[in-house]
Parts: sequence; structure tokens; C-alpha cells
Amino acid sequence: MLHKDALKYSPEQPSTPEIGASVPGFGPSGTPSRLLWFLTIPLALCIFGLFTLLSKSRIQSALAASTQASAAEPVSVLHPQAGDPSDELVLPATLQAFSEAPIYARTSGYVAHWFADIGQHVSDGEVLARIDSPDVDQQLIRARATLNQSQANLTLAGVTAKRYQDLIKSNSVAQQEVDQNNQNLTSQQAAAVSAAADVKQLEEQQSYERVTAPFAGVVTERRTDIGDLINAGNSGTGAELFRLAKIDVMRIFVSVPEAYSQQIATGMHVSVQLTELPNQTFDGQVARNNHAIDPATRTLMVEVDVPNPGGKLLPGAYGQVHFKLASPTRSLIVPSGSLLFQSAGPQVAVVTAKNTVELRKVVIGRDFGNTIEITNGISSQDSVIASPPDYLVNGMPVSVQGHADVQPPTTPKRS
Repeated sequence: MLHKDALKYSPEQPSTPEIGASVPGFGPSGTPSRLLWFLTIPLALCIFGLFTLLSKSRIQSALAASTQASAAEPVSVLHPQAGDPSDELVLPATLQAFSEAPIYARTSGYVAHWFADIGQHVSDGEVLARIDSPDVDQQLIRARATLNQSQANLTLAGVTAKRYQDLIKSNSVAQQEVDQNNQNLTSQQAAAVSAAADVKQLEEQQSYERVTAPFAGVVTERRTDIGDLINAGNSGTGAELFRLAKIDVMRIFVSVPEAYSQQIATGMHVSVQLTELPNQTFDGQVARNNHAIDPATRTLMVEVDVPNPGGKLLPGAYGQVHFKLASPTRSLIVPSGSLLFQSAGPQVAVVTAKNTVELRKVVIGRDFGNTIEITNGISSQDSVIASPPDYLVNGMPVSVQGHADVQPPTTPKRS
């Protein structure tokens, strides 16, 4: 190899030098040049090997980076949106009339006429129907006759007793007769009082032939007609004649979860919305609560009164009561699809600074449908994976492809 390199650099030299001749680079005068070549060639080989090794290292690093990039899970991330500082608690409820009463007859007989039909507004004491009670009428006539007889006997007993009181002064009669007449006077007085009470009772019973409204309201049901046989009281089929409701003020009974029970105060204003009146809101006020937690449902029974002067609110209607409460903590809003429900509970996948996955347990608040409220577990600066696959694990590499937006909640719901 050395001779070939020497020949390459000295092409003019003869291929076979003479013995004993002095050739440049060889012999005693060429020893330093030959040594230089022996040192230069290994150094060049080392540099070439080092260069080759570095090139291979760079190629392997690029290949490893490419392989890692292709192995990373592509994801889209988002930043949680801050929730409303005030917590609006929305609960379902059924409207009820402020007062509602079934109307029964207090006397037996037949319906002679009815004066109020369903949907009619009536005033306090207005006649709703009239009942014919012949038995009561006859009993009243007999009781009045008995009263007249008792009063006549009382008058006679009074005159007789006075007369005997005068005769006893002259010893014309015995004291026994005076005492008997006085006792007869007392007995007739009692009989007259009893007869008067019977007449009063029957007159009251006769007044029940006129069925009247106990309060001002609207007739919601009429269950009788002319000629119906009526039994006194609330027993028997068809005993209820009318049903009357007072709807100028509506009652709403709401079961408030125990977690919010301490924030409900008497006099608090609430808003009520109805399904059949979607564009209208009615103002109500907390009237009272039962000051007890139901152990079966863990709720507090709250009564809300809503003025209804126009009569738009109807008993039995379904509505939603909105309580505006102060939120103790500022919640965050994330899409519903960003939550993972696994054996560890609800979790959110967060992308770390090293582009790896970190699964965090979170506390769920209200469900808004497309979005969910998170009360604990993440911050507004975290990069949350928008739609995480179920196979994500802690430490898994990811590749961020873009950012998603969080839509603000529109219709909060809580039951």
C-alpha cells in the first residue's frame, strides 16, 4: 500500500530502481517522509471513521424521533372555560292552587238546579247549586209546631205558678201544690229551649239546601246534574258536587337538595318558567320550608308562592323553578365528551409539558347536556384532551394537533 501511494505521488519514477541508487522518499534520505505517511494515514482513517459514526448516530436519532412521532397519539386539546360565579339551581316542580277544596252537600235530597259550571269564577258565598230536601222541610215544620206548643205550655205554667204563689200567702193552698207548679214551670222552660234548638238545627240544615262557595275561586270540576240523588257528607259514590280552586296565587312545592338547603331563605325571590309559556318568566318568592331534611330523598321541602293575577298559571302545570345562589367556588366548564368514566371514577386527560398524558380525577357539578361543570380536579390553564379514547393511560405520549373550543352552557338542568 505504501509503495502504491508513493508511486501515485511520484509517477515519473522508474518502476524498478537500481540497487544502491538514491531515490527520494526511500533510503536513508527518505526515512522522515516515510514516517510522516505512516502517521497521517491512520489519522485520516480515524477521522473518516468518526465522521461515519456521527453520521450513523444522526440518522438513528432522526429515525428514532420519526418513530416516536409516529407512535404518539394525535389529540386535540382545549382550555376549560370559567363557569358562572353565581350558581343557578334549577329544579322541576308542579304548580298547585293556593287553596283547593271539594264541595259536598250537608243535607240529603235531589239536585234542583246548579248555577256554576267548570271554568267559572265565583265569589265567596255565591250559590253553586240548590237541593230539594222534602224530609228536612217536613221535620222543620213539625219542630216549629212543637216549639209553639212548648211555648204555650210554658206560658200556662208561668201563670199557674204565679197564681199559686199568691194563694200560698193566705194559706189557701198547700205548699206541696206550690212546689209542684214551680217544678212544672221549670220543666216547661227546658222543653221550650229544646224545641227552639231543634228548630234552629233544622233551619241550619235547610240552609244547606243552598250549596255555596267557601272562598272566591274558579270551578275546576262539576260532578253533579239536575235530578241527582245527593247524600249528606263525603261518603258514597258521587258525593263530591264541585271542586273549587283559588288561583290568584299559586303554590309550588320544591324538593331542594340537602347541599343547597342552607342557602334557601324565606323571602328569597325566584323565577318560574313553564313549558307551555317558554318566553315568559314569572317572579315568585320563597314563603316557607318545613325545616326538616327528608331522610329518604335527602331534600328540603320548600314552598314558593307565585302571584297569578292574570290566571295564566294553571294548577297541575309542570314548571321549572330557578334559584339564584352564590357559588362557593368558581367552577370550570368542559365538553361532555372530554370525560372518561372508568373504574377510578370520572377522569379528565390532561397533556403535560412533556406531551404525555396525565389522568386526573375530577368532581362533577351540573350537567348542561353538551357541557359539564367541573368543581374540582383541574385548572383553567390545563390542556384538556377534547375527545380522549378509552385506551389512554398515564405517561402515554401524545401529539397535539389543534385546539377545540368550549361552548358556553345554554340550558342548565338539575334534578
